[in-house]
Formats: sequence, structure tokens, C-alpha cells
Amino acid sequence: MSTTTDLTTDPGAPEVGVMASPRRRTIGPLVLRLHFYAGVLVAPFLVVAALTGLAFVFSPQLDRIVYAHELRVDPGGAARPLAEQVAAAVRAHPDGSVGTVIPPVAPTDPTKVVFNLPELGEKQHTVYVDPYTNELRGTLTTWFGSTPLQTWLDDLHRNLHLGVVGRHYSELAASWLWLVALGGLFLWLRRQWMARATLRRTVLPDLSAKVGVRRTRGWHAATGVWLVVGLLALSATGLTWSRYAGANFDVLRSGLNADRPVLDTALPGTAPGGDSGGGHHDGGASSGGEAAIADVDRVATIARDAGLSGLIEVSPPAEPGTAWVVAENDLSWPTSQDSVAVDPATGTVIARNEFADWPLLAKLSSWGVALHMGYLFGLVNQILLAALALGLLCVTGWGYRMWWQRRPTRADRAAPLGAPPARGAWRQAHPSAVVVILVVAAAVGWALPLLGVSLAAFLVVDLLIGAVRRAVATGGGG
Repeated sequence: MSTTTDLTTDPGAPEVGVMASPRRRTIGPLVLRLHFYAGVLVAPFLVVAALTGLAFVFSPQLDRIVYAHELRVDPGGAARPLAEQVAAAVRAHPDGSVGTVIPPVAPTDPTKVVFNLPELGEKQHTVYVDPYTNELRGTLTTWFGSTPLQTWLDDLHRNLHLGVVGRHYSELAASWLWLVALGGLFLWLRRQWMARATLRRTVLPDLSAKVGVRRTRGWHAATGVWLVVGLLALSATGLTWSRYAGANFDVLRSGLNADRPVLDTALPGTAPGGDSGGGHHDGGASSGGEAAIADVDRVATIARDAGLSGLIEVSPPAEPGTAWVVAENDLSWPTSQDSVAVDPATGTVIARNEFADWPLLAKLSSWGVALHMGYLFGLVNQILLAALALGLLCVTGWGYRMWWQRRPTRADRAAPLGAPPARGAWRQAHPSAVVVILVVAAAVGWALPLLGVSLAAFLVVDLLIGAVRRAVATGGGG
């Protein structure tokens, strides 16, 4: 039976950790060493991700405060036709072309008219119109529907406003988060099983423990147990649109024919016009013309009659020979993301793309993004994300505190921090387990390149340090 060395038994010991007896092989020391170094080296990235995510999660509420004039109108009788509202927006914004018209849902919502301009790239100008008076409430530079404030907070979370280079930080954090969480869960459950602890002692901190590493570890581990499912969800959903791991996910999804179905927008008797993808960011060639504007009310009515409800985006033809596209854009549960292609000349829906028919992987990807951003379950989703972020910050802080509490305090062996887990963890694992771990690590490293590269770099540095220490020790002994 393996023996457990309490981390507080000898604070001056040069190495700490759960050690196995020679008669029993175990991966415990290996997991402990990986969890320790991942916690020390990757935790700063997790802290930044948690703080920036916490800042973003309540951005919808902040939007309603900062952009109250643009985003809220006073109800006043019957709404004017959409065509009049779009015409008012075009007169005030003659540059660019109308890419999307978003009718109001609530009585206090404005109508949003989105203009595409080549010089803005992925961004657009959104003009906010009072649907009751055709008064312009303002114009904002938006990105996929996000206000400037929300875009700024989103960029802060994704890349720290450092562009492509900055995306490496968030991908590194998401790549390691699941591994740190599962490693910590394994170590805590293993410790509790060996101690024959009750379920209560496993999921709740031991408040009877004296101040010290044992008490801190109780808070660190028990809180981690409550957070682990949420942290795994954040890691998985964050990776799906990361730079490298996200690209691999896209390849997998395409290989499984699990991409979002393409909506055929070609009008009958014309050459295929291609997919408009909902029309949100497409060109909208000649869409600012009076003829196109006059069709917007008819198109919206046809789409509503065809079953589309709630928040919809009405997009003029992306090019000649293609239909209008009306797409639902409600990411809250149950999500509504159906879309239809409408021919206003005949008053018919010529094609439709229903969310219910999407492949499961495409649905999971959509739900994951909405969950990660706090949209899927509304305020409850936002509160859960905030709790996860705060919990992650606490767990990280307790982890560093344990490192400090384990420091040697004897006058002749004092040190500012505790010693790392003992070396030689590989030798304590069963050879078959080592083979499996290496194979899994290689596969995961290919799927999550930043995890693979950083893990390989750590192993190389660790081996070099070990070799240097052995060389020094051998030289000193001679």
C-alpha cells in the first residue's frame, strides 16, 4: 500500500508530494508534478482570462447604460413602415450599402439598419432609428452586432488588444484549463479515497483544520470540485474558435459533414448566387436602392408568415440573381436560428434552413458559443459565468498560497517558496501507463497545438535541469 507524505509534516523537506512505495506503481506523483507546474506557470494566463471574461460577461447590461439613447426609444403609437425607416437611415448615411435591417422586438427597441463599408473590414456602421417617428437615434461602429464597448471588452478577453499575437494567450489558457482542472480533481479524489474521507469532506472544505496549508488545500480542492464541470465547458467552448485548435476543430467538423447547412439563395431560373450566410456581413450590392428598400416590409412579412419569430435579420440580395435572406438570431434557450430565402417578386419562400436540421456537432458549437458568451440562459448564464471566474481566481490564489505556506522556515534552510514535487515521477508509474500517457499526449498535442508545444518545452527544460543537477552532483562528489 502506498504511503502519503503530508505536505505539512516537514516544512524544511527538499521535495514534497505523494510518494509511492516501491511495491506499487502509480501515476499520482506524475499528475501531482504536472498539476503543480501547470498551476505555477499557466495560472497567470488563467487569471487574465478570468478577469477579462468577468469584465465581458455583463456587457449587455453595460450597453443599455452607455448606449441608452441609441438602444431605447419611447413607445408612441403604431410603428412606421420599415421602408420609411431604412430610407431615413440611408439619407443620413449615404455611404456604403444596406447589409441588414433588424426590426424591433420589444416596444422600446429601435430599428437597426446596418451598413457595409469596404474600409471597415468586418465591422459595420449601425444606424438606430425610432420606429415610431423615423428619428435617427445615433450611429455606432459595430462588429457582428456588438457595440463598440462590447467589442472592446471582447477583444480584451480574446487577445488583450494585441491582434493575432494576443490570441495565443487565450488559447494557451483554454488549452491548459481542462488539464489543470482534471488533474486537480484526480489528486483530491485520490487523497480523499486513501483517507477514507466522507462525501461531505470531499465537497466541502474542512473548517476544523487549523490555519495553514491543510486549511488552504481544503478550500482550494473543495472549491475546485464544484467548479470542474463549468471549467471544462469554458475550456472546450473557448477552444472551438481559437486560432490553432479551432482550425483543427473546423477540419474535424467538415470531415464529419457537420458544418452548418448552406442556404441556397439562387432565384429560380438564375445561376446559383451562393450562400449568404444569413446576410449579416455580405456585400448587399445595390441593396441601398429605392426598389430594394421598398421590398423590406413585404419580405419581413413573408418570413414572419413562414414561421420566423423573435429577433430577425432581413438582408437584401447579396448579388443579382439571389433572394433576400431573413434569419432568426436568438441565441437564448431554446435557440432560434432558422433562416429563409425570400423572393419578393412572387411573395414566396424559395428555400429554408431550419436549426432542427443542423448536424448535432453544428448545434453543439452554436450552443457552446452562446453559453461561453453568457447568452444561452440569459441572466442565469451570466451569473454562473461570473461565479466560475471568481471561483477560478480564488482557487488560483489558494494554490499560490499553498506554495508559499510550504516554504522551509528553519533558520538554516529558509526559502521564500515551497519545494516542487519530487523528480522521478515517470519511474513510479507503470510502464504501460506511461505508454498510454505518451500516446494520448501526442494526440492531444496535435489537436491542441499550443498545449503540445508548451508541454514539450516544459519537458525539455525539465530534463535539461535534471541533467545539469546530476552533472553538478556527480562532479561535486568526485
